[in-house]
Amino acid sequence: MTQPFRLIPLLRRYSTTTSTPSATTIASSFLAQHAKSTPIIRTQLLDGNQLQRLSQTLGRSHLHPSLSILSSPPPTGTPLPPGYHLAYFTPSALERDLGADGSDRSVNPAAPFTRRMWAGGEMRWEPGNALRVGEEVEERTRVVGCEAKVTGAGEEMVVVGVEKVFVGSKGVALVDRRNWIFRKEITTPLELPEAWEKVPLPEGPRTRDFTQTPVSLFRFSALTFNGHKIHYSHPWCRAMEGHRNLVVHGPLNLINMLDFWRDSRDEDDEMVPKSITYRATAPIYADETYRIVLGNEDQGKTSVQIWGADGRMGMKGEITAY
Repeated sequence: MTQPFRLIPLLRRYSTTTSTPSATTIASSFLAQHAKSTPIIRTQLLDGNQLQRLSQTLGRSHLHPSLSILSSPPPTGTPLPPGYHLAYFTPSALERDLGADGSDRSVNPAAPFTRRMWAGGEMRWEPGNALRVGEEVEERTRVVGCEAKVTGAGEEMVVVGVEKVFVGSKGVALVDRRNWIFRKEITTPLELPEAWEKVPLPEGPRTRDFTQTPVSLFRFSALTFNGHKIHYSHPWCRAMEGHRNLVVHGPLNLINMLDFWRDSRDEDDEMVPKSITYRATAPIYADETYRIVLGNEDQGKTSVQIWGADGRMGMKGEITAY
């Protein structure tokens, strides 16, 4: 089921200072370093408590239509909904080993390209082989790509592709490929953007609105052991990175996209899509209402988009059904 890995093109422009060595040199060195590396293997028991906390963080009282999780965790054998594996195999670094922005540095290229953002990726599920509560699962992680990119503004960045294969008692259950972009570290604080205007959210065949609060972002950060300051520190967001507010996690929006898709289908708890491809295109901010627009299914494929309160598309993707 493994498909050729492709790095997803990036559209957003960023502003930082110029430094050396070049992105091309660093990307080549990083790729050579990992070319012959063996996968990093971790094993974890998928406990129901973590799954319950994720569902509660998402504001969902039911993990599946017939399974409430308000009073107790889901029992052993409960299948994980698509995307909920992101609550497991969290980063394990000590605080002193995190980046200046609090982000995990386990797959960082060399300085000055150290500011990480989740850019996109692809997930593929094996039918009839859902990950389950109480199962001991193996995660196999390897670097599968690294290349330099230049934005339209002429700024260099490095894009790293990582593949995570999740193996349960019945073999490979899920292949999760992620693209992370690494921008140059901040040497001087970035300016806040100009004033923005709220615009009407777009309509579509099916829509669902969200407004993430600082509390919901904090809970998701804590649950996923994500120390990245852009999700919980107002001073860092505004005074250092030039964001107008806290940034909503890319993985949080990814899970909400998958939840909306499965809620729209009248199928059993074992149902998973064949795949999802997605790309983050602009930040979505806390305390601003944004909208997921789910298209009509066409030959098994459903488009999905997230639109921010400022009229920009924050994420887009395509979900393929079996």
